[in-house]
Amino acid sequence: MSDIALEVSHLTKNFRLHSEKTNSIKQLIAARGRNRFAEFTALDDVSFTVHEGEVFGVIGQNGSGKSTLLKCMAGILQPNSGWVKVHKRMSALLELGAGFHPELSGRDNIFLNAAILGMGRREIAARFDEIVEFSGLESFIDAPVKTYSSGMYVRLAFAVAINVDPRLLIVDEILAVGDVTFQQRCLEKFVEFRNDGRTIVLVTHDLGSVKNMCDRAIWLTHGKITGEGDPSDLVEAYTEMMLGNRNRDVDGRVRRGSGELQISSVELFVGDNPEPVKRFRTSDSIRLRLNYQATKPVPKPIFGFEIQSLGGATVTAPCTRDVGLIPEMVSGEGHIDIEMDSVGLLPGTYDIHTTVTDFNRQHEYDNVHLALRFDVMSGKPYETGALVTMRPQWTIS
Repeated sequence: MSDIALEVSHLTKNFRLHSEKTNSIKQLIAARGRNRFAEFTALDDVSFTVHEGEVFGVIGQNGSGKSTLLKCMAGILQPNSGWVKVHKRMSALLELGAGFHPELSGRDNIFLNAAILGMGRREIAARFDEIVEFSGLESFIDAPVKTYSSGMYVRLAFAVAINVDPRLLIVDEILAVGDVTFQQRCLEKFVEFRNDGRTIVLVTHDLGSVKNMCDRAIWLTHGKITGEGDPSDLVEAYTEMMLGNRNRDVDGRVRRGSGELQISSVELFVGDNPEPVKRFRTSDSIRLRLNYQATKPVPKPIFGFEIQSLGGATVTAPCTRDVGLIPEMVSGEGHIDIEMDSVGLLPGTYDIHTTVTDFNRQHEYDNVHLALRFDVMSGKPYETGALVTMRPQWTIS
């Protein structure tokens, strides 16, 4: 981890935003050669290093400079000042189908794109079958890529990018386009790369992936680094900033939503004990109670909750619509009980977040971040090192 794979030093990138665009020489002469524009700073004195073997995350709102940063790192854009040094063989997967020629077949584009990424023809030919197999496009490899869907573009581009044997892989948000099976393949490949000691720079809005996969991260705001360090801490701060219209109460809960229907409190019960608790043991049966209050009648609300580990990994996130429990109207005060038998959570600290939405899950009446924090103690079966037990039955023969 002491070797540096990538250095970014005092990187600044400006763009011109033209207020009046000239479309002819006549217009340019009439304007006396002046073309009015404003300077927009996409990156402002950004500096950081990425060590070999790290998975490094970049988070931030849309327009914060994430993609501009990656393009500078990949050499697609040249900064106005500062510099980027890449010390390892790099492969960048930034834009959908970047480097592909729409008139060429998938086969020809593999050779073209891999050559752009630095591979020789013999090396490409040796890995061609592996690239096609990973992409899953065997039946379409000789068709022009202009006939491909967006998902097929991504699969082919990713298959080429990871098979140039990079020691440094730069990946933008485009993996969200793939289907569930492809995303799982990508995740497995990332884990394989990480275990192999390769370096990954990942830009994503999937904050769970940042917390679960990244060793370090930076947070960009308007082209500047707002924070750098532990991904869980950064994601927590970023989430609170992004909640908008939030109100923090004395218990540390953060709430947003229109407010007609709210979760007033969350209680946790173990077995038949009528007293609420904040801890239980693995395999205990529990009951979760969501107490609500409505300031006016609300039609067909959907109640949901999410259990997350302290590190941010989501364990479960069910809602009442999943089981068809949809009241025609809710008013006043009441509660919803959720029974969970022999809970398989392993020892650790967990958070519960709650949501109340309309039937289409589009309008939020209430969203409470950190509605309840609880601890799980050792029980049966005794396991460590994960979040949930699958209660395995072992035999040796």
